[in-house]
Amino acid sequence: MSQASAFPAPVVLWSHEEEERAGKPLLVLLHGYGSNEQDLFSLAGLLPQDFVVASLRAPIATGPGFTWFPLTASIDYSLDAVKDAAEYVFSWLDSFKSNHSSVTLLGFSMGMAMATSLLRQRPADFAAVVGLSGFAVDADADPAFRDAELDGSVPLFWGRDQQDPVITPDKIEYTMEWVRKHTDLTKVLYTGMWHGINQQEIGHVGEFLEHKVLS
Repeated sequence: MSQASAFPAPVVLWSHEEEERAGKPLLVLLHGYGSNEQDLFSLAGLLPQDFVVASLRAPIATGPGFTWFPLTASIDYSLDAVKDAAEYVFSWLDSFKSNHSSVTLLGFSMGMAMATSLLRQRPADFAAVVGLSGFAVDADADPAFRDAELDGSVPLFWGRDQQDPVITPDKIEYTMEWVRKHTDLTKVLYTGMWHGINQQEIGHVGEFLEHKVLS
């Protein structure tokens, strides 16, 4: 049974007032493990201003922040937990997405796992995905993950540092195989960034969004 109905009401930071959002492309920011909606929101001013940006807080409190689902290495992790988190995001997004010309997802670390999971469950719903220092979950042929419908046409930006100490090699290997098979991939490697985001990467993300979503 889904746990999504037990989650709290969504907490969101918006770049525009409600009356200024209609008809504009939407960019949804999905933060990493143990963080919150404020973490990525500073990116809103560094990315193309055509977008309305919404930064969503994950629904599960953990330590000083929040998480979308338990860490994949923990005993509490399950694919059902990932699907519950996706259901939570979809129920929020479905209430207003028709107001926007398109929806693009940007996720950092676990937020990339969320962004790719949302795309995989609704392959036709998103204009593009940006993944920063993150991964895609191993869905183990779960029918909710409709990978067969992803024909490589959805643009996906994946930026990472090969020295990232957080995302384990098995996750990188699975993600590499998945993105190459199912998305229109733009992959960029950075040095000295570790498990983070740098100015050069944000510049590349802005260019990606301009060319793949706005043009």
